[in-house]
Amino acid sequence: MHFHWIFQEGQQRADQRFLIDLEYRLRPRITRFLMDRLGMDCCEDFSCFHFEVDMVQREIRISDQTPERYTRLLCVDFQREISTDCC
Repeated sequence: MHFHWIFQEGQQRADQRFLIDLEYRLRPRITRFLMDRLGMDCCEDFSCFHFEVDMVQREIRISDQTPERYTRLLCVDFQREISTDCC
């Protein structure tokens, strides 16, 4: 599972500790979400999943780097259950 952090141009990066804490809160939620939706019918270690953590919009999105078959299956539920309550 990979995270790409998005900051507004010129925006000072948030406190590193906050970002680490946020990532460690997101990982178990996202892992549980993926397991509930896909079981083990995907890459074993979730390494094929990429997420964009947008600190400007205060949301998390499934990245275009994630295989499309998973994005199509997960997009709507992900937005409702994970993204709106992330940052």
